[in-house]
Amino acid sequence: MARIIFFLPALLLFSACTPSVKPAPPMNVYAIRLSPGQDLRKELETFAKEKGLQAGYIVTCVGSLRKAVIRPANQQTPLVSEQKFEIVSLTGTLSPDGPHLHIALSDSTGATIGGHLLEGNEIYTTAEIVIGEAGQLLFKRETDPETTYKELKIYDRK
Repeated sequence: MARIIFFLPALLLFSACTPSVKPAPPMNVYAIRLSPGQDLRKELETFAKEKGLQAGYIVTCVGSLRKAVIRPANQQTPLVSEQKFEIVSLTGTLSPDGPHLHIALSDSTGATIGGHLLEGNEIYTTAEIVIGEAGQLLFKRETDPETTYKELKIYDRK
């Protein structure tokens, strides 16, 4: 009984001192399913343009590929493989200036490869993708003087 008396005032004090929380700006969530033969990257780019996404990002993706085209880290030449892969991860951003997407794939032995998602990745059975958009942000790709690549710049939407 003494414990209840001890904790109850602490809980009341905590709730009385908790600052009010301002609601977050809206976040839109979309879900799409791609079918056999569709190009994963092209379909994501088309979807982002059709929806007018200003600050999109991949929430999750599961599915499979029958052809993979990725650019591994620090390589200029793409890796192309025509075999069955499970999509174990897809992550990245979708902006009006184009996407920046990374994918991890596992083969029939469980060996995993990954890299930048390029065009040419063909869906084998499905790709179930959830996409979010941060309603308060604007993503742009601008040349970074240090890296010389078009890197993500994040702005508040007006």
